[in-house]
Amino acid sequence: MPGDLWSLYGVMLKSRLFEEAIAKLWHEGLISGEMHLGTGEEAIIAGVVSHLREGDAMALDHRGTAALLMRGVEPVRILRELLGYADGLCGGKGGHMHLFSKEHLAASSGIVGAEGPTAAGFGIASQYLHPGAIAVAFFGEGAMNQGMLMESMNLASAWKLPVLFVCKDDGWAITTQSERVTGGNLNERARGMGVPVMEVDGCDVSAVWEVSHSAIERARSGEGPTFLHARCIHLEGHFLGFQLIRMVRDPLREMPGISVPLTQSFLRLSGAALGERLAGLKTVIGAALSTLRDPRRDSANDPLRRARMTLQSDELRLQELENQVEEEIRKALASALVEVPS
Repeated sequence: MPGDLWSLYGVMLKSRLFEEAIAKLWHEGLISGEMHLGTGEEAIIAGVVSHLREGDAMALDHRGTAALLMRGVEPVRILRELLGYADGLCGGKGGHMHLFSKEHLAASSGIVGAEGPTAAGFGIASQYLHPGAIAVAFFGEGAMNQGMLMESMNLASAWKLPVLFVCKDDGWAITTQSERVTGGNLNERARGMGVPVMEVDGCDVSAVWEVSHSAIERARSGEGPTFLHARCIHLEGHFLGFQLIRMVRDPLREMPGISVPLTQSFLRLSGAALGERLAGLKTVIGAALSTLRDPRRDSANDPLRRARMTLQSDELRLQELENQVEEEIRKALASALVEVPS
């Protein structure tokens, strides 16, 4: 089996528990604004980041927490940043979508597609200053419709930049299926610019580890970029509090807030024609039914569960590992919540 699955599972579990702790803080109102978690992406991040070494760089999207944590950024500093404290990773001013660590050559952005130019810049710097170092760009499939990402892939191909472009494809553009707003095939786009393509099941950490190893070694040897297309899921939807997922998880609590106003609107004498109202109602019901069948609800698509099933034959070692990781996250959370005298 490629890679050390025990080690990979350990960092995946740490990431999952860390983001679940973030979710708890967010639900308690201690973290403001939207919150985009990477739960469901852990196998992709772990499979790639485990190959990185000193001098390598990462260009991250608005779900960059897991990659930073796996790269070795202090978890308490990340939590303090999300809580808005001045001693956070970015002085409490970046929030979860704009996290940076100069020490780790890692930068994230909430601008869709910005990972391309950032990674290309890292790649050029590597060629001149750190031969053998590489850059990784993590982004969603929606970013492939942004010009700056495509231009960056073209530049990386033309100049043989040491960049791995990792597309984390969950098939959704917030509430719209990606295929409805994307023309053509993403893999063919990359090939059209001379960038080799590797496709992988992003829920299988061993498979991701294996293909990313080949792509990264190719970049280190000066052969240029690779496009890694990894299918995955986002367990919480586009962001925390995603309404359709809340509706499915707790219908008795969530449905009245939607069905009552819909019914009142439908029964009003004035307003849109009956056909238009029926069409609107059909759209809402269709969205709810599609969520019931959504692959995010299938435990077989949870990368953590899939990795754990392979390891559960050694129950004692597994329990020890999980207890150790749980204690690490508990301590980090407790430290992050300590008030620092001004």
